[in-house]
Amino acid sequence: RRLNFGCGVVHRPKVLLLDEPTVGVDPQSRAKLFELVEAERDAGACVLYTTHYMEEAERLCDSLAIIDHGKIIATGTVAELKAQLGARDALQLNGRFPVDATREAIEGLARQISDLEILSHTEDALLLTLSSASHHLPQVFGAISAAGGSVSETSLRSPNLETLFLLLTGKELRE
Repeated sequence: RRLNFGCGVVHRPKVLLLDEPTVGVDPQSRAKLFELVEAERDAGACVLYTTHYMEEAERLCDSLAIIDHGKIIATGTVAELKAQLGARDALQLNGRFPVDATREAIEGLARQISDLEILSHTEDALLLTLSSASHHLPQVFGAISAAGGSVSETSLRSPNLETLFLLLTGKELRE
């Protein structure tokens, strides 16, 4: 694989086609290959990179095309795909959340933040989904505090490319 890559870039091409270049490659070689691809991209080459490894595409690609059953079903950056699909961040909060008062406060906040939704809520845990969660943290914390609650731990998960891919193509196993 390294030799193939070397042969492909030795003449400094303007367009570099890489078809699943990391299949069967050890982690050290994979990391080096990423560096080389990034260097070619940064030097101005157009890199067409095919992969089944979503983390590679997310790391290396400025623009993506998601293909399902041989057809392009979506194109754009990860942020654009996220916006197109309405994919939201998951905000997990641990602490103390008086059930009724917290629910009422978050539902009130949801009138200001249209896509804010409570997925689960107990006395000591609260799971919310919303777009741009990090931007809305002060409002969420303020609502919780006003309800007599407190946050001891926060975890924020943004949808990654694999999540977006599964939203677009479905989660069923393929033959």
